[in-house]
Amino acid sequence: MDKDRRGFLPIETNWFDRLFISIVLWVALSLFWLRFIEPLGLSIWISVAISVALAIIIVKRG
Repeated sequence: MDKDRRGFLPIETNWFDRLFISIVLWVALSLFWLRFIEPLGLSIWISVAISVALAIIIVKRG
């Protein structure tokens, strides 16, 4: 059933692959946030919330 479903990722993935992609994206976004955005005064927790939302989308629909 999961094999027939097509997501928006350009590769064939299972749930673990999509979870791994989400974790890598979370780390990259956090590093970007700490370097460029947090000095402007925005908290890192905003980045965490964005990462969790993206992870849910990627794991469910990716």
